[in-house]
Amino acid sequence: MQIRHLQRPIYRAARLASRLETQEHSDEVERRDAVARWQQARRDGLSASAAASAVGRTRATLYRWQKRLARRSTRPHTCRKAKPHPELALTVERLRRQYPMWGKDKLAPLLWRQGFDCSVSRVGRILRKLVERGAVQSVPALRKRSKHAPRRHKRLYAVRLPRKLKGEKPGQIVQVDTVHIGLVPGKTIRHFTGYCPVARWTVGKAYNRATAASATLFLDKLKADLPFKLEGIQVDGGSEFMAEFEAACQAKDIKLYVLPPRMPQLNGGVERCNGAWRYEFYACTDLPGTVEELNPLIDEWQETYNFVRPHGALSGLTPAEYLTSRQAPASQAPSQRC
Repeated sequence: MQIRHLQRPIYRAARLASRLETQEHSDEVERRDAVARWQQARRDGLSASAAASAVGRTRATLYRWQKRLARRSTRPHTCRKAKPHPELALTVERLRRQYPMWGKDKLAPLLWRQGFDCSVSRVGRILRKLVERGAVQSVPALRKRSKHAPRRHKRLYAVRLPRKLKGEKPGQIVQVDTVHIGLVPGKTIRHFTGYCPVARWTVGKAYNRATAASATLFLDKLKADLPFKLEGIQVDGGSEFMAEFEAACQAKDIKLYVLPPRMPQLNGGVERCNGAWRYEFYACTDLPGTVEELNPLIDEWQETYNFVRPHGALSGLTPAEYLTSRQAPASQAPSQRC
């Protein structure tokens, strides 16, 4: 009988066994197995040469493996040392001081033009030694000190958003973000959005630029338009939420939380609200050409969002109806006690 095919689990088990055998395989295991088979063949009556032939190794190799199974290092006892070339090192240092941002790939051709016979790797080794002893500065260090490098502003009042901190009542943590909006071809404005994830209440206003002064003005509108007390604000690391904005939050005794870098999912509520502004208002409205004419339309749609638009997360209630339902039990509590 001839079997042409086996069941699929048999092939899977064979592949798994092959992988496990490959993982455990090493030079020491192979040598130990060869020496054991060679010694067993000698105990069975074969001579050392015949047993070595049966194992498939030379007798000298098996004797050597019998004494030492581990592979010896092939590193030479005496390594070649680089010949000192003071003139080359001084020239590399002079060129690096003249061109501080150039590395070995750019300095090596300059050295070749001056008649030096050196490789690019050798120039790199000389540069590494110069950096180690402080004769020249590394390129990353120079980039950090550059006045054109992005500056990291030190936060004077804002703090990093604590992990798992969420608002439990309206106004405890209001998320604020900005959106780029193209009013007319060639003109882009910035729309500021404030959103309370608990009450689902939103406040919006447009400005020509996203600056700290604009964010400070929006803070006044946010505090005035919210029907509850504004206790804390959650923002990303944008520069518009620094300087004057941070000072204004401190003066008004409003807590300011900053998101960790590259964590936009923590601002998910206001990001979803930005989508509503973009697709339900800007995409369906004939936009004027100036911010002054646009802001009254924004106020009208803000009123629609908070008092007319049913919200799915509130079981079809508007944010205003939801706030009324939250305040109703509190107003009825004294009458129940009486």
